[in-house]
Amino acid sequence: MAVTMETAGAGAATNEIHNGHNNNKLADFDPPAKPKRNKYAFACAILASMTSILLGYDIGVMSGAAIFIKDQFKISDTQVEVLVGMLNIYSLVGSAAAGRTSDWIGRRYTIVVAGAIFFVGALLMGFAPNYAFLMVGRFVAGVGVGYALMIAPVYTAEVSPASSRGFLTSFPEVFINAGILLGYVSNYAFSKCPDNIGWRLMLGVGAIPSVFLAVGVLAMPESPRWLVMQGRLGDAKKVLDRTSDSPEESQLRLADIKEAAGIPEECNDDVVKVEKKSHGEGVWKELLLRPTPTVRHILICAVGIHFFQQASGIDAVVLYSPRIFEKAGITSSDKKLLATIAVGFTKTVFILVATFLLDRVGRRPLLLSSVAGMVVSLVTLGWSLEVIDHTAHTVDWAVGLCISMVLAYVAFFSIGMGPITWVYSSEIFPLRLRAQGTSMGVAVNRVVSGVISTTFISMYKGITISGAFFLFAGIAAVAFVFFFLCYPETQGRTLEDMQILFGSFIGWRALKLERLREREEKNGREVELLDIKK
Repeated sequence: MAVTMETAGAGAATNEIHNGHNNNKLADFDPPAKPKRNKYAFACAILASMTSILLGYDIGVMSGAAIFIKDQFKISDTQVEVLVGMLNIYSLVGSAAAGRTSDWIGRRYTIVVAGAIFFVGALLMGFAPNYAFLMVGRFVAGVGVGYALMIAPVYTAEVSPASSRGFLTSFPEVFINAGILLGYVSNYAFSKCPDNIGWRLMLGVGAIPSVFLAVGVLAMPESPRWLVMQGRLGDAKKVLDRTSDSPEESQLRLADIKEAAGIPEECNDDVVKVEKKSHGEGVWKELLLRPTPTVRHILICAVGIHFFQQASGIDAVVLYSPRIFEKAGITSSDKKLLATIAVGFTKTVFILVATFLLDRVGRRPLLLSSVAGMVVSLVTLGWSLEVIDHTAHTVDWAVGLCISMVLAYVAFFSIGMGPITWVYSSEIFPLRLRAQGTSMGVAVNRVVSGVISTTFISMYKGITISGAFFLFAGIAAVAFVFFFLCYPETQGRTLEDMQILFGSFIGWRALKLERLREREEKNGREVELLDIKK
């Protein structure tokens, strides 16, 4: 009887283990639970990205304000080009200073500096008594824009968990587009005011977002990566705990940042001493004079994507859309301003769509499909303008096609090239080079934007407006080939893990596989050593 009971008990135990084993196997087939969107990281990204409204508003509002400023101050087309485009050149001062400033006082307070400078610039422009004073206001506002453009994507990338970094880091581009739309709406709203008052209100209202920005930043934490670089591990851990999808991810992110900062993994004090290497000493040498193959690849990718974003003509379309619509046959000021609102609305809608696709589809497919669409729409836009130019009477279908292609171009730009430029360039640099590397990308972005926006009127007078868009289409086609050959996918990678993807411009796929193999072999050896020690 005892034997029977024991046998029965053993059988029951065996069945229990067997059933449990089967249950475990079935559970293994379930898809992994998708992490919920981190609301705290989401709020931080929104607050930081509000700085980008400053640039967007200025771009949008100046396209309409320039019409009234030209009439009041009796300035030439060349002076209009300088007025519209020089803000981008002036912003170089801000973006060059922002890298060093953010390493010195932190990412958070650099955002405050950006808002304060732009606030002063907006007021100076609004009260300008003449063209020279207006240009002084443009200079001050440009410095603030340079700060904002550099710091918003860096802060957002550093505070975001890997699962939603693409979504959150695209927010600066979302807010640039929201700012452009607000600028267009402001143009239309204040165009009903007397000519000498309307444009002042258009420019002066730009100071309002700066006030909200200064208040909102008080609720933001400092970047955990900057805190680690200062040796404040305890504060960094608190921020990571709140901005990560899980406690395990928080620990992993902290370990990765410590390794990148040169802090021993076993060091867990709240405050530690860190050798100060990241305030400029040796960074520029590593970026420009003696870069490793990996750093060289990263730098060229970051600079290249910023160059092609602007060289493909987006600021020409956004800043001079009233003139493009005028060339297409729309002569009424109200209708031109309403058409520019349609441009701003289209940009904003498609950038919102892009934010939800970045972490689902990936950077590379979106970027390539975006640039391909831009090429087609630019060629068609150039062709429709050519038809209008060579026809004595109004060709309704060509006018409709022209307007449609402007909207298609900004839509294709906004769904890929626009947001991915900021996401990609802010996430690929290693921690020690991130602030300065990102500021270099922003500097190139602003220089090219400044060149395009200060020469577009002269360009289309020289090679015709259709010729200008054919040129932009050719540049976009070169960009497509460059991106296809040299840009690896970064979706889902932690910031500290990016370097495995870079180092060979065309052979990056083979290099990635080789490095992954080396890592697996290294991890396998470490496991074997641990087993031996046990």
